[in-house]
Amino acid sequence: MRDPWLARWLPLVAARAGGLPILELGCGGGRDTATLTKAGYRIVGIELSPEAASRARERVPSAEIHCQDIREPFPLTGRVGVVLASLSLHYFDWAETCGLVERVRATLHPAGVLLCRLNSTNDRHFGATGHPAIEKDFYLVDGAPKRFFDRAAVDRMFARGWRSISIEERVIDRYDQPKSVWEAVLERDG
Repeated sequence: MRDPWLARWLPLVAARAGGLPILELGCGGGRDTATLTKAGYRIVGIELSPEAASRARERVPSAEIHCQDIREPFPLTGRVGVVLASLSLHYFDWAETCGLVERVRATLHPAGVLLCRLNSTNDRHFGATGHPAIEKDFYLVDGAPKRFFDRAAVDRMFARGWRSISIEERVIDRYDQPKSVWEAVLERDG
């Protein structure tokens, strides 16, 4: 399986999910949704693209997939123990991104965890250079806004209300070319 990144975090997910559904922001076609469902979890996924949401529903019929913008209210009642956001927090200006991260934090139980992957400023194959700048490390890539993070930006985004479990830059094998990402696993602090 290409890009089996979640496998190493499944023990942490088991410890923190607490029998509640896992909220997945930007579930795409359901690749990570399928991994978590096979591990026995109930998934509430959000996906902006109607086509991708449809593919996720077909791939994982037991998952609850909502076609909506992740900036809209999350389709949950109550808090969760785990939120997953793999390559979905990079479409927004800095203030919106930080606001979204704060909403994720508010959705988690105390000591709940966020597992996320963020575009790295070293992600040269997928838009980190050569595109019109909207703001620092935020570009218009093929007509769509796309943010890239360095370690300082990751640390700044999670400075208040989070405790780092792991933050590391990785190169993943998910697409036709290597992709550089920050893999961040954080615990809600307080």
